[in-house]
Amino acid sequence: MSVKHKIQKIFYHLFVVIFGIIMIYPVLWMISGSFKDNAEILRGTLKLIPENLKLSNYVTGWKGFSGISFGTFFGNSFWITSLATFGTVISSSLVAYALSRVHFKGRKLWFTCMLATMMLPGQVIMIPSFLIWYNLGLANTYVPLILPYFCGQAFFIYQMMQFMAGIPKELDEAATIDGCSKYGIYFHIILPLLKPSIVTTVIIQFYWKWDDYMGPLLYLSKPKSYTASLAIKMFADTASTTDYGAMFAMSTLSLLPVFLIFLFFNRYLVEGIGTSGLKG
Repeated sequence: MSVKHKIQKIFYHLFVVIFGIIMIYPVLWMISGSFKDNAEILRGTLKLIPENLKLSNYVTGWKGFSGISFGTFFGNSFWITSLATFGTVISSSLVAYALSRVHFKGRKLWFTCMLATMMLPGQVIMIPSFLIWYNLGLANTYVPLILPYFCGQAFFIYQMMQFMAGIPKELDEAATIDGCSKYGIYFHIILPLLKPSIVTTVIIQFYWKWDDYMGPLLYLSKPKSYTASLAIKMFADTASTTDYGAMFAMSTLSLLPVFLIFLFFNRYLVEGIGTSGLKG
C-alpha cells in the first residue's frame, strides 16, 4: 500500500468518525441530560458528563402524571405498534403478491391507484380521515391507529413487489403443476422467500409507528390511553416549570424498543439479503 493511499484511508476514516459523532451527539446529549437537573440543562452546555448525577429523573419520569405510570404509556405504544406492524406485513405482502403474481382484470388500474396514494401528503387526508372515524364513533379509540394498517401500505407494497420480481416465476408454475392453489403458493413459496423484505418492513414500520405523535394526538383524548410519544410531551407544562430531566429520561427509555428491534432483526436482515432469496 502506497503512502498516498494510506493517507487517503486515514482521512476517510477520520471524516467518518467525526461525521458519526456529529450525527449521534444530540442523542448522547439527551441521554446525558436525563442525569442532569433543570438548571444544568437550561445552561445549554455542550459537555456530556453531568456535574451532579441525578438518577431521580428516571424515578420521577416513570411515575408519570395524573396517577398513571409511564409503564401504561409504554404498554399502549407497544400494543398499537405491534398490531399495526403485524397488519402491515400481512396485508402489504398479500396485496403485493396479487399485483405482481396474480393476473386479474384491472390489475394495472389498481396498481396505478396504489402508486397515486404514495404521492399524497399525509396532511391532505388527515382531516377527511378524522371526520370518517369521528362519524363512525371511533375517534377516541385505538381503531384508527391500527385498522388502516390491515389494509395495506403503499410504500411497503411497492417494496415487496420489487423483491418478488427477483423470485423466479418458474417456482409458481411448478407449484401449480403439483396442485398448489394461489394461496398455497403465497404461504409455501412467496412468503418464506420474502423474509428479507418482511424484516425490512418490520424494522421501518415499527420505528415509524412507535415514534408517531400526530396520530395519537388526533384520536386519543383520555390520558390513560396515551402513547409514550404523546405522554412525553405532557412533561412540557406551559403553566409551570417543565421537568426536562424527567422528559429526557423517558425519551431515553423510549429509544430502547426501537434499538432492540433493529438489533434483533438486523442479523436476519443481513442473512436474508446475503441469500438474495435463493434459499427455498
